[in-house]
Amino acid sequence: MDIKTHDKQIVSKIKILIMALKITDECINCGACEPECPNNAIYEGASNWSYAEGTTLNGNINVGGQSLDANAMQNAVSDDFYYIVASKCTECNGFHEEPQCAAKCPVDCCVVDEDLAESVDTLLQRKEWLHS
Repeated sequence: MDIKTHDKQIVSKIKILIMALKITDECINCGACEPECPNNAIYEGASNWSYAEGTTLNGNINVGGQSLDANAMQNAVSDDFYYIVASKCTECNGFHEEPQCAAKCPVDCCVVDEDLAESVDTLLQRKEWLHS
């Protein structure tokens, strides 16, 4: 295998697998990230959230094998600082070239969550599900 072919295979693998985002405890609660999210997946600390907010979801939805009311309020993921609801985050795939929360964060606390690796296809399917 020549180097060019090998490099293309590496780039292809990188494009297929990307990491989800999270907001670290270095967040200064400035709120710059929240209005940038096309999925309304970012919430202020201690704020409850719902799947319906900022999406077209309504009524009963299936999330991880569970039936939920899209309008039902869910408990805050963090009480202290802004947070990203991973199951609503698409890393801006289908909307922008890069995650807007990370681009707008003045302290670089919107970072890769290495525990949540997802493919671009998965993120694009989530976008379609959230905004069908």
